[in-house]
Amino acid sequence: MTKHQTIIHPLRPLFRADSRILILGSFPSVKTREYGFFYGHPQNRFWPLLERIFDVELSTDIAERRDFLLRHCLAVYDVIYECDIIGSSDASIQNVIPSDLSPIFKEANIQRVFCNGGTAYRYYRKYQEPKTGVKAIQLPSTSPANARFSMDDLYHQWKIIKENL
Repeated sequence: MTKHQTIIHPLRPLFRADSRILILGSFPSVKTREYGFFYGHPQNRFWPLLERIFDVELSTDIAERRDFLLRHCLAVYDVIYECDIIGSSDASIQNVIPSDLSPIFKEANIQRVFCNGGTAYRYYRKYQEPKTGVKAIQLPSTSPANARFSMDDLYHQWKIIKENL
């Protein structure tokens, strides 16, 4: 039987003073933790989706992806800082310690918050929204586990990010 592991978020939030949009996931997957940067699972549709929205082609190079996000005033982090989890399953998450988003809101010019999926949205509303006072918009998850949404479906929902820049 697979057991829960207590994992501390291994990544620092990505943002700059000119970041205007904050994209929040729930917690990094095993593959993302191995890769060392956000949305590192090769089957996650986050990067192909942003490539389509912004009409660019990106490699898997972390520096290139990081520069792309910052150049487009996009900040990225996750709502959970520490939790007990089995593998990468959001459904297994227990004993949540929320991420402290205050440095992002203090140092960046965040105008909009978008949550990548229902888990991120629920935890943001529970833990961070009361502190930030900024309502989030829930977008469908780019996770490979969210098979109900085609790439076209995701594109039509997610293009709101570019429209808000």
